[in-house]
Amino acid sequence: MKLVAGLGNPGAEYESTRHNLGFEVLDGLATRHRASWSKKPDAEIARWVGKAILVKPQTFMNLSGSAVQRWSHFYKVGVEDLLVVVDDVNLDAGRLRIRRGGGAGGHNGLKSIIAALGTEDFPRLRIGVGGGSQQSLSSHVLGRFGAEEEAVIEAAITRAVEAIETFVAVGIVAAMDRYNRKDDTTAEDN
Repeated sequence: MKLVAGLGNPGAEYESTRHNLGFEVLDGLATRHRASWSKKPDAEIARWVGKAILVKPQTFMNLSGSAVQRWSHFYKVGVEDLLVVVDDVNLDAGRLRIRRGGGAGGHNGLKSIIAALGTEDFPRLRIGVGGGSQQSLSSHVLGRFGAEEEAVIEAAITRAVEAIETFVAVGIVAAMDRYNRKDDTTAEDN
């Protein structure tokens, strides 16, 4: 069994913001596999029957680690079977990057998960949202996509759902090989 955690912030004021891209990807995955969400005290949980548990922490981005740790422990999922889906300001809008592990890259949600799990060695799927200037980084990630970005982001969500399906079906290496290709104009190198 795999556990896929999509990061975001709870509440209507954060819907459709760049920082909630992890939630949007999991919503797309749940819809595609007819998994319904149930509310728990610190997360929304959906079961992709026989494949994965989907988790949207409701603890706000900077505190995501407690919910990810709680639910991965509850479902007895090791870090190698956990996939975290996040937005990334260091990637161009729509680009995907899948890794086996690594640092937080300045992402506070990843920092929280690393601290809670006590390791950086868990797979993650980063989805580019383009970068704002350092002075406006917070307003950039909490802002909504512009009309010119919407088609790119919708395509990225679809590819991210497919990347998760690949991770669940055949593992991280196959997902990296397929979605981190140089010839894919919307993917990053390994």
